[in-house]
Amino acid sequence: MEIDKEKAAAKVIYEVGEQLSQQTRLNKDTLVKSLRKAEDAFPVLGQSSSLKPEIEPLNNFLIKHKLLQHKDKDVRVLVASCLCQIIRVLAPHPPYSDEILRDIFALIISMFAELSDTKSPYFTRRVKILETFAKLKCCLLMVDIGCDDLVLEMFNIFFSVVREHHQKSVLQSMLSIMAPILDDKVSQPLVDVILCNLLREEKGGASASFRLAVSIIEESTSKLEPFVQRFLTSCILDRDSVESELKDYYHEIIYEIFQCAPPMLVAVIPSLSHELLTDQVDVRIKAVNLLGKLFALPGHHVVQEYRQLFVEFLKRFSDKSAEVRISALQCAKVCYTAIMSGTEAPELLDAIEKRLLDFDDKVRIEAVITICDLARSNLKHIQSQLILHAMGRLRDKKVSVRKSTMQKLLELYRDYCIQCSEGLITLVEHFEQIPCKILMLCYDKDCKDFRPQNMELVLAEDLFPAGLSVEERMRHWIFLFSIFTPAHEKAFSSILSQKWRLQMEMQVYLKLRKEDKGNSSDDVQKKIRISCRKMSASFVDPSKAEECFEKLQQMKDEDIFNKLFLLVNDKTSLSDDTRDLSKKSADIRGALLGRVEKKHPLYEFLRVLSLKCSCNIFGSEHVRLILSDLSEKNLVNKHLEKSSVNLLLNVVSISPSLLRGSEDHLRMLVSEEENPFCEKLLQILMKASRYISIALSDIYPSLERACLEGTRLQSKYAISIIAALGGTSGDLAFSNLYEKLVDSLHAGQNMSTVLQSLGCIAQYSFSLFGSREKEITEIIQTIFHEHHVHSVDDLTSSDEDFGCSTSCRLKIYGLKTLVKSFLPYQGTHVRHQIKELFIILSKILPEGKFSDDSILSENDSAHIRLAAAKSVLRLARRWDLHILPQIFHLVILKARDPSSHVRVSFLDKIHKLLKDHAIPSRYACAFALASSDCLRDVQTNSLKYMEEFIREHSKEARRRQTSGIQNQGETNIYFPGYIMVFLIHVLAHDPCFPPENCHDEEIYARFCSPLVAILQALISASCDDTSRNVVNDTLSYMLNIFRAIRKSEDAVDVKKTSKLHILADIGLLLVKGLTNSGMPSYLPGSMLLPSSFYKVIPDIRCDEENLSAMAQCPFDENSIEKVLHFYESNIAGTATSLAKQSRKSQEERLQLNDSKNTAIDFPLHKEAGKLASRVKIEKENSSLQRLESRKTLRQVNTRGKNKQALSPSDSGLVGIIKQKEGVNGTELNLGRNQMSSSCGSIITKPSSSESLVSEKEVGDIVRCGTLREKGRNTTNRKLASEPFECSEASLKNKCSSKGVGDMDETLIGQRIKLWSPIDKCYYSGSIDGFDSQNSSHKVTYDNGEVELLRLTNEKWEIVSSVSSPNEETNKCRSIPSDPEVGSSISNPPEIDIPGNRASKRITAANKRKGHFDTKRAPYTVEKRKVHNLDSKASDVLDVDETAIARRTRNRKA
Repeated sequence: MEIDKEKAAAKVIYEVGEQLSQQTRLNKDTLVKSLRKAEDAFPVLGQSSSLKPEIEPLNNFLIKHKLLQHKDKDVRVLVASCLCQIIRVLAPHPPYSDEILRDIFALIISMFAELSDTKSPYFTRRVKILETFAKLKCCLLMVDIGCDDLVLEMFNIFFSVVREHHQKSVLQSMLSIMAPILDDKVSQPLVDVILCNLLREEKGGASASFRLAVSIIEESTSKLEPFVQRFLTSCILDRDSVESELKDYYHEIIYEIFQCAPPMLVAVIPSLSHELLTDQVDVRIKAVNLLGKLFALPGHHVVQEYRQLFVEFLKRFSDKSAEVRISALQCAKVCYTAIMSGTEAPELLDAIEKRLLDFDDKVRIEAVITICDLARSNLKHIQSQLILHAMGRLRDKKVSVRKSTMQKLLELYRDYCIQCSEGLITLVEHFEQIPCKILMLCYDKDCKDFRPQNMELVLAEDLFPAGLSVEERMRHWIFLFSIFTPAHEKAFSSILSQKWRLQMEMQVYLKLRKEDKGNSSDDVQKKIRISCRKMSASFVDPSKAEECFEKLQQMKDEDIFNKLFLLVNDKTSLSDDTRDLSKKSADIRGALLGRVEKKHPLYEFLRVLSLKCSCNIFGSEHVRLILSDLSEKNLVNKHLEKSSVNLLLNVVSISPSLLRGSEDHLRMLVSEEENPFCEKLLQILMKASRYISIALSDIYPSLERACLEGTRLQSKYAISIIAALGGTSGDLAFSNLYEKLVDSLHAGQNMSTVLQSLGCIAQYSFSLFGSREKEITEIIQTIFHEHHVHSVDDLTSSDEDFGCSTSCRLKIYGLKTLVKSFLPYQGTHVRHQIKELFIILSKILPEGKFSDDSILSENDSAHIRLAAAKSVLRLARRWDLHILPQIFHLVILKARDPSSHVRVSFLDKIHKLLKDHAIPSRYACAFALASSDCLRDVQTNSLKYMEEFIREHSKEARRRQTSGIQNQGETNIYFPGYIMVFLIHVLAHDPCFPPENCHDEEIYARFCSPLVAILQALISASCDDTSRNVVNDTLSYMLNIFRAIRKSEDAVDVKKTSKLHILADIGLLLVKGLTNSGMPSYLPGSMLLPSSFYKVIPDIRCDEENLSAMAQCPFDENSIEKVLHFYESNIAGTATSLAKQSRKSQEERLQLNDSKNTAIDFPLHKEAGKLASRVKIEKENSSLQRLESRKTLRQVNTRGKNKQALSPSDSGLVGIIKQKEGVNGTELNLGRNQMSSSCGSIITKPSSSESLVSEKEVGDIVRCGTLREKGRNTTNRKLASEPFECSEASLKNKCSSKGVGDMDETLIGQRIKLWSPIDKCYYSGSIDGFDSQNSSHKVTYDNGEVELLRLTNEKWEIVSSVSSPNEETNKCRSIPSDPEVGSSISNPPEIDIPGNRASKRITAANKRKGHFDTKRAPYTVEKRKVHNLDSKASDVLDVDETAIARRTRNRKA
């Protein structure tokens, strides 16, 4: 049957061949029809050479009539199909010559080129041809006859026509054709075609060709391997010699091949280490990217197999090129994911973490991005320490780094919140630290985006995911508050406070706008502008916001203002369901913004304004949730309960109206008897009592219990709540409670709390307290004189940890009660019993005893002294006019109390009260007394407090001066330097004042150091104005004070007048000693002195001769150096550290002013450590020189007046104003207005001829008495007082190059001193060697540092070969400034670079030059190679090991 079919088919083919051969002229239709008939018959035929006769007619026809070159597409397809069948039937010996076969193969390959057209009617025939061609292995025949070009063309066609939607047989047929060719004969062009298509996916081409390339590589790995290896190795080692265009993509090729045929690259991958060490940055970047992808391949274990390559890869994290380091970081994420469970993961994380301290800001940003992405991909397994270190970049020196870090951390935190809400992860502290660290950005002054105005938007919009529920947000806030520090709470409160202020002001604005609409007036318009200005302060750019408010005011759309009213109106928070408030607020905001288009100029402003007006951070729903959880005990964790109460207290303190609607929960909590948070809840209720609706009767039992049995704080809050809720019937509300309290006091029950409650009642209702005041006072007096407490249990509820005995604490509580009774919250009741209280305090202050027979421990006495001093400070708010100078002395001297606890607490209290402007400024003189404290912390804090006081009160004084609030004389008492008046009086009455027969300068120096401290602080503050005139005016002001005191006498004890004058003379000499160009002038006028401290000396006693007889000054100009030296050695270091940053720029500005203002050279604004070495005792000038000096001073001061209208010395000398004393039986209005002028003033006026402090006057001060130390060497005194005689010419001669050239090696062993133009002094050292090649000497300084110098370029001189460093140090103190430079420059600070572990230094020679001299490189630097810009990339430059030049410290021995 089959044979018959085969014969029939052969016959058909034969007949078709004959018919076509007989045709002389064929048309297309006939030809196509005949060829189709033959094509249909061929499949029946099997492979047999015996069929050649039947096929020959058709075969001859196709060849002879040149149908191989026919142009018709239909004909060409049929011809190709028939020829392909003929080859199949007659295989393996087709009846064609090589030339004809070539033409046939070309025709068939052209059919392959049409395979991409799957919709063509001939697509099936083309596929059949492809399959037949593949089965017959015709590809091998092509290779045999040398059709290499056709083979290459065919390969290209296959890759170009293959499609994803082709049936699998098509791809398989192509592989069947290509693989045998490669197995038989591989050529580089064919390899290039395959590799080129391997990149199609990377270039965005068809993925089918990529899959075909991968398949052929997998199929013919062994054959392709040599060619691929040779090509890739050439590209790695010598890319320029490779001619192929693929050389630019060989990294991508390696990656793709490694995925499909890793063995092919066994010899190639190790060569990548060469690229990691090459000089070309782009090559290193590509190599890093490639290795990162290779390491990330799952299941290949590349890191383990190529360990050395991984090590080199890690080194690229510290590559010298920032681009390479960034690329390494970008690869780290996917790489870490693949090796997360391996031992190499910690190494990778460590490399990433180190980049957080990279010196390039872009690298630091990328490191943060990498860490955050790693954390987001796996929140559970990321190392907490890594996250915390990434948070550290929020404090980066670059604003861009801080911004990027904040954005990435916010993204991470939002992902964390989502997973917490889904239950995938629990609350974790290191993730909750993210908002904490972001809040700290509020303290960043460098960038306006971090101001609280903008951070509010961050908390509202970016902190939590948009769809996170209120409950989930509260979970996070409560946890956050449990880890908040005071700094976090302060930043958080500042954000909420400004938000609340804006909302309150918006209500005012909307109300004013409504009034203006009904009845427009200029007054209303002015109020609207003021309101807009206030609201503008809540925006990042207030000026721009104010303009927007003006435009908003002009808008006619009332619906916008209605929506704003709904956002800020308190009634909005009283809806039925607080859970809907956030949604309602969002809907209102959406409706508001819907009124304007996005392109509207005010759209962004309204968007921000609506956010600020919304309670989107904290609202009434948040408060209600907290109270609900507390009342229902939903918070199992006690720590979180405490945190929730603290959070509620913080929020309510800012916006108490948020408690509206939650009164029931609060009432329930307050009424609980055993509530552990009763104290905080009472405090919350106290703050919100005026804003919520709670009846006093509902909670009175709880409040009464707190007043009788609670802690002192609980009782204080309870009394405040009763006063607030009781309204006008305050006395009635307190009456029953007051009786019970007095009865409890008599019974000795819980006396600490009872005393607190009584004191608080006295402040709210003095009339009620006065009804039984005598009883209370008698009981308290009894407590003062008792040695034991009635009951030990009465103080167990005390919430104050005094660290003293129970008896001592009760005495202190009694004292506080008495003090509070004189400090009512309302009214100005004058109580004559105040004198009795001051008598009690005056007894307690010296030794802490209430009576002579009191027996107290030292600790108890210290606490009582402190309580007494604080009591006086509290009373000074209202009763300062009644505080006698003696009591003032006792209080101020607590700054030198034997107990360190007293000193620290006392100074902190004064600082706080002065900062709040609650006490007169004269109490600031305590800071000066404590400036020489033996404890470094006390000394540092006192200097810091004094600096803050001077800075703030200088502004206030200048404001008063310009506003004309007081006359010129009265204005002077408001300048901070006026505290010198009180300090001198305190020192004069100090029992430790040196006795008259004292001849020890060091004792005087130690005693007078507070004077120097004030002068130093005043001058430092004056230097902030960058004007030398301000310094001059400040010194003139201080001179006027000292002169005024010299012309006055002590109003308390006239016998102390001589001590006052001694201190004033010392002050004059200090000003003289601290200036280099003579005494500054003063301006005529009056200087007020407090009449309770000073009084005028009668005119008959006011001449200089009598003054000299009254006060024998123990100082001369030479001795004043002792005071400065003591200040240098004990205080100057602290002062320098406090003012280091602020003075850095001041010094440079003052140097520029030296050429303009040279009448006064005040060195104290430079480093305090150099004070003693800057003191110069000038020789007596001739009368002509003094006259010229006076003229110069007058001229400078005249210029100073023109330039600086505001100065503390606009009123110069002494005036007298009598103190207004109260008359017994007359009530005085002791309001806060009199607080500053605590004492009356006296005025003493100079003669008209006294226009400046002359040299003669200073000489008179010196001649009034000098102190000579026994055994003092005259020569040494001369050295210390006279300037070092050394002319510029002699220095140049000694330091000439000729002299050095003659001495080269002969200088070895000599001691020399080298001049530093930066430090304006000489450094001493010895010459230890000579390098003849560069003519440099090796100098070893006395502090051990070594450097190589060309002495021909330096100023130096030989000291001696045997003198000691100590001797030279003494000489160095008397050496003058650089003869060529008039002013000195302080040492600049050391510059640290993040991650620098082994920084180098620029030594003294480089400081003298002001730059790094490579010709005279320091010896210490030469010991180690520094990576320069020309170093090879293979020399890994780690940031942590960079040799970075740093400025050296002083080498003064």
